[in-house]
Amino acid sequence: MREECKHFQSRTYSSGDVARFCSLGNAPDQPFSCPSDCMTYEPRMADVGWSHGSLVSPPPVATPDSSREDREAVLAAAAEIVDGIAATAFADRRRELEEQAARDESDRSRRGWRFWRR
Repeated sequence: MREECKHFQSRTYSSGDVARFCSLGNAPDQPFSCPSDCMTYEPRMADVGWSHGSLVSPPPVATPDSSREDREAVLAAAAEIVDGIAATAFADRRRELEEQAARDESDRSRRGWRFWRR
């Protein structure tokens, strides 16, 4: 990742894990590399010429030995799993919302009669 980019962000968690990422999501191989021809790259101007103390984030993790094709294959497999589940999840949620709307409608119709009986 290009740490000098305006859109670079880093988070350190209590477990000691460090997450480095592009806040715009333009780095396809996060956290290991940004595209060399990134159209949204903007140099960070706020800390130019500053000297950083001991609170600077630790050095980035080394790029894994796997090739880009291997990582793309894993991501494609994960996308297939999510796509397979998404249709069922959306159908279940749509059915739940329709059932809730029907219950609300029946509750409204019952309330109307009680109002007029007063």
